[in-house]
Amino acid sequence: MKLKPESWPVLAFIASAALIAGAHAFERFGHYLPCELCLRQREIHWAAMTIAAIGFIVVKRWSTPRLLGAVNVLLFLIFMTSLVVAAYHAGVEWEIFEGPSGCSSTAGGASATVIPNGIPSFEDLNRPIGTVSCDVAAWRLFGISMAGYNALISLVLAGASAFFATKALARADKPSDPVY
Repeated sequence: MKLKPESWPVLAFIASAALIAGAHAFERFGHYLPCELCLRQREIHWAAMTIAAIGFIVVKRWSTPRLLGAVNVLLFLIFMTSLVVAAYHAGVEWEIFEGPSGCSSTAGGASATVIPNGIPSFEDLNRPIGTVSCDVAAWRLFGISMAGYNALISLVLAGASAFFATKALARADKPSDPVY
């Protein structure tokens, strides 16, 4: 299957949704509490999902290569932001960078928020059940933390966004070539 620039916003939405779902699964089922920087990374992927959904709808309605290119450029910028925040977080975990104030192991350890009894609501999914220090990786696979994997995935997503933006904008020079 050959991917087209028109399909990228949908795939970007799915990728960000999967990353957020994975983060929530680690939190809810693995009992890995997020830190301040983990929560920032989630916010960036929520922004990516929003831009991807709006972009897909707008491009479906007003189908132009320039508009599609602009949506994919916005996704590129969001995923680059995710890359920078995730790489910074991984650097904090490896003690390369100093973390934000109030986000270190000397800042008091874990703090918890009580979620009311019963079935969690949709709103509860974004309310952390607690936070922990940013400078200690709660989980690693092959020596790479969740922040490190987010940085790597965000790099791939940013690269794909740039690739599809370039392809869409190259079509803008050919007005007879339809987007769909």
